[in-house]
Amino acid sequence: MEEIKKLLESFIPIAKSTAKMFGSNCEVVIHDLTNPQASVMFTVNNHVTGREIGQSFDHLVKTVLQSKDFKEDYLAGYTFVTADLRTIRSSTSLIRDSKQKVIGAFCINFDVEALNQMQQFMNTFLSTHDEVQDNVKKSDNDIGNVEGIVDQLIQQIIQNSVHPVMKRHEKIELIRFMDEKGIFLMKGSVEKVASLLGISKVTVYSYLDEIKNKSS
Repeated sequence: MEEIKKLLESFIPIAKSTAKMFGSNCEVVIHDLTNPQASVMFTVNNHVTGREIGQSFDHLVKTVLQSKDFKEDYLAGYTFVTADLRTIRSSTSLIRDSKQKVIGAFCINFDVEALNQMQQFMNTFLSTHDEVQDNVKKSDNDIGNVEGIVDQLIQQIIQNSVHPVMKRHEKIELIRFMDEKGIFLMKGSVEKVASLLGISKVTVYSYLDEIKNKSS
């Protein structure tokens, strides 16, 4: 029994370095399977699952050993959910003695809840190529709606500002405002503004040139 204890304890530095490498969300547990009723003989970062020394194993038989992917004494990447509904991603490797008898298990439990939330955010934030294409098509279909909205903005802006004795500098300031708001990025906006202001399209362009020259 002392030999088994020393062999299992030899994995403690690996457990500590693994936990240190992957941070506080990574728990490492060493089981002594010669004492299955109280198999946990070492833990680090045990806040992840709450494993305590002296507890028994949980997933070894039902999840690990019965998995079709359990080969060569290990199973990597299986998951389970804690009582407080956090997803844990785990790996378990068996430990054998010199006679090839299974005496222990080396388990890594990683709390991936934060990563899951990040993945959900990234999936929402980043569109796939197909989704981008779909969005482009929808935007093309909505051009008429966008033009209608801009038309309403132009009419409202001018309606709020125009008066019978409107002076040249007032018209220039009104066009400056619309230029700053991106109104003239829309096709046909110059013609619409010119019509509503009662001036020519050429005059609107000259005002825009004047505005540009003054700002440069």
